[in-house]
Amino acid sequence: MVPFSIAGIQMNVSASHENVTAMCQKLDILVARFPWVQMAVFSELCPLGPSPHNAQPTGGQTEQLFCQVAAKHGLWLVPGSMFERVGDDIYNTTPVISPSGVVVARYRKMFPFQPYETGIKPGTEFCVFDVPDVGRFGVSICYDMWFPETTRTLVSMGAECILHPTMTDTIDRDVELPIARTNAAINQVYFFDINGVGDCGTGRSIIAGPSGYVIHEASGNEEVMPVEINLSRVRREREVGVRGLGQTLKSFRDRPIEFPVYQRNAESDRYLQSLGPLIKPSRASRGMAGAADTPAGPAGPSGPAGPAGPVAIGPAAEVPNAG
Repeated sequence: MVPFSIAGIQMNVSASHENVTAMCQKLDILVARFPWVQMAVFSELCPLGPSPHNAQPTGGQTEQLFCQVAAKHGLWLVPGSMFERVGDDIYNTTPVISPSGVVVARYRKMFPFQPYETGIKPGTEFCVFDVPDVGRFGVSICYDMWFPETTRTLVSMGAECILHPTMTDTIDRDVELPIARTNAAINQVYFFDINGVGDCGTGRSIIAGPSGYVIHEASGNEEVMPVEINLSRVRREREVGVRGLGQTLKSFRDRPIEFPVYQRNAESDRYLQSLGPLIKPSRASRGMAGAADTPAGPAGPSGPAGPAGPVAIGPAAEVPNAG
């Protein structure tokens, strides 16, 4: 085994101003306290917040700054994700930076959290990279893990550890925790699901191992989570099965069928097409058609009334609910 240590950094993320300065301070403290850490992972959209107005071109100034910081500390850096502008398109992109300050990979989120993360173009390429003498790592972002095909594909490409920045500030975080753990177990892989706190997250980051055990589940406050992983454990689990039992990857490899749901033809898609368009629900579509007729006042028939007039919002509030 070649020891390799990863620190997930669950920090307060502001939606109204940059967080890069605070991230750099966190890295300074991390290296001073835990000099043995070799990689740091932040949450989704951590550097510049969740507004597409902050999108920068590929290899922009913020990414260049992170390259300098990675080289300064001599560690691998996954600084969450940032909105990346390519022509008229905007992607939700995670760069992977080596200890020498070089971007070795960029991953564009495949499943923006539609219909809430509007205007963000989905990526189409999977991302794995090698840490010399250690092993192969994969990258996915937040809502991607709700689609098990993403992790399964990364693992089929040889990934032994999945780095998964997330930004969950909604009530479904309790649902995501078992999803992250399940991704680890059914693929016999380490899974680092790192969330933010404050404006852009409810915390509760989770790190799971290839046996399906939870290595650490964070609180709802800021936390630094340094964990030493053992990729030989992944290889052993894949050889003899999860906890010596199910050899899921071998069974998937030896499957006797190709799944018809992936063929995108009229027969396999018929039910899915009947579900209707992917749009944000309105009051009417949620069975509240009569709500607009509720009299204004301190207490209408259904309880306290909402705001009496429109609420103005600025660019900082025009943000997608990333998942």
